[in-house]
Amino acid sequence: MTEIEKRALLPRLRFSKFRDAKPWSFQPLGTLASRSTRKNADGKITRVLTNSAEYGVVDQREFFNKDIANQGNLEGHYLVEEGSYVYNPRISATAPVGPISKNRSGLGVMSPLYTVFKFKNGNDDFYAYYFKSAHWHRYMRQASSTGARHDRMSITRSDFLALPVPVSTPEEQEKIADCLSSLDDLIAAEIQKLDALKTHKKGLMKQLFPREGETAPRLRFPEFSEVGDWETTQLGVVCNMQSGKFVSASEIAESREEGFFPCYGGNGLRGYTQTFNQSGRHSLIGRQGALCGNVNFVKGDFYATEHAIVTTPKSGIRTGWLFYNLCFLDLNRFSTGQAQPGLSVEVLEKVGCTLPKDEKEQEKIADCLSSLDELIAAETHKLDTLKLQKKGLINQLFPMLAELPT
Repeated sequence: MTEIEKRALLPRLRFSKFRDAKPWSFQPLGTLASRSTRKNADGKITRVLTNSAEYGVVDQREFFNKDIANQGNLEGHYLVEEGSYVYNPRISATAPVGPISKNRSGLGVMSPLYTVFKFKNGNDDFYAYYFKSAHWHRYMRQASSTGARHDRMSITRSDFLALPVPVSTPEEQEKIADCLSSLDDLIAAEIQKLDALKTHKKGLMKQLFPREGETAPRLRFPEFSEVGDWETTQLGVVCNMQSGKFVSASEIAESREEGFFPCYGGNGLRGYTQTFNQSGRHSLIGRQGALCGNVNFVKGDFYATEHAIVTTPKSGIRTGWLFYNLCFLDLNRFSTGQAQPGLSVEVLEKVGCTLPKDEKEQEKIADCLSSLDELIAAETHKLDTLKLQKKGLINQLFPMLAELPT
């Protein structure tokens, strides 16, 4: 084997213990694993699984919150044991040739549209991580008989089992799996911490704002305990509201260029435009569709589209308190319409709310929740960094088939 061929069969990043070990090889998937084609003939297994590009193999009912498959017609479905791998040919932005995932959810059944296989060597977590890389995508595109259709890959079972997969020593493969698994543990711990912070914030808001029909919060800062109850009023009294303006998709750029301003819709940032129609610090309320009542806070010069309602605090109202108050009120419940729920300025102005008489109490509440948001933002950044680090490691720890000499 030439020196060029040796380099081509080595990952870009290798643990020092294995730097002098022999180069890797690629072998057809079918030599390392075999298809699982056992049918749910008696229909006894009614737990249907699905392979999500983002979450892997999950229980269909838990994932979609309903049954997608016909529960009375599961005899033709494949049995999928825990530890089996599943290929879903449906493509998406996060899985451009369809995802391959290891089943860690327990025994279930899957549609015959999926390809189920199991490695002959049970110590195969190494491949669960390999299939999270994009290294095998090129082969799938080339092997697809008609290319990718608009929603799924078209590839024969034999071509799929001919997919070349990397092979090293069991020790090196286990070392890689252990490294990435430890990073997964860090990510899981960070997700748990982030979820706990969000839950804490949600509970705190229920204590810091009076509940419906009440005029005093359950939790109050000591310096305001003798101030008295909050004033019952309406949103139209505490803030001005106006609908954003129409902007065509052709006027919105994906990246910011010199002289462009952020363009916000009902779900936050949509892109950038060369004009702006708002300046300052504002809360934006989503006014249409599933994101009806969604609240975002923006500051500076920006453009608000017709899908957002811009709120501006009136005299005596602190901007931060108004934002958190709008979040607390759960404005989606005031939307009207069936096919396309919507919120209007007229309806929102009449929504009831309670107002602290002392502006300093407004500021104290906003500062408290803002500091919690800063913690959440910091933990979110840390989580994103860990995920990016994992993605980078996966790309470096496996040799890329595309780099093999032709």
